Amino acid sequence: MAYSKVQKALRNIADPAIAEHSSRFFKTGPSEYGEGDKFLDIRVPQIRKMAKQFKELPLAKVEILLHSIYHEERLCALIILVNKMKAVSKQEQKAIYQIYLFNTEYINNWDLVDTSAGKIVGYFLADKDCSILRKLAKSQSLWERRIAIMSTFHFIRNNEFSDTLEIAELLLNDEHDLIHKAGG
Repeated sequence: MAYSKVQKALRNIADPAIAEHSSRFFKTGPSEYGEGDKFLDIRVPQIRKMAKQFKELPLAKVEILLHSIYHEERLCALIILVNKMKAVSKQEQKAIYQIYLFNTEYINNWDLVDTSAGKIVGYFLADKDCSILRKLAKSQSLWERRIAIMSTFHFIRNNEFSDTLEIAELLLNDEHDLIHKAGG
């Protein structure tokens, strides 16, 4: 199955009438955190439905979709990865985790991080060394720092708080409000 089929399906349901709203909502103006992001203007429930429809897309093709210039295509790729995470072998989970961490530059807005970090990174690290989260928390990348704290939501759901508190402390004096909101 080609990732272009996903792109075509998403583009067929795009609604230009909501374009302006998405650009404002995700702060895509000059010097804003989402500067330059492009939108197809598809609502999240539609993207989730499309992700289910293309759940068999091979990981290599999902990774290509994650590199899209369009926000909704990247979100669809992440939702496909999230949906695959619990349904695949440990080896494939590791591959999903690695794809995620190798592509953080494309996971570049709060909704992309929030939809996926806990369900991929947190899920994978649940019984492993979490030092990668400390590294991400010290990153220059706003989105890697947010991935660090949002990944711990998986731990919180399992009544494990020590990593969350440690990451939150590392991020306590962060200058960006999106980190304070995530750590709050």
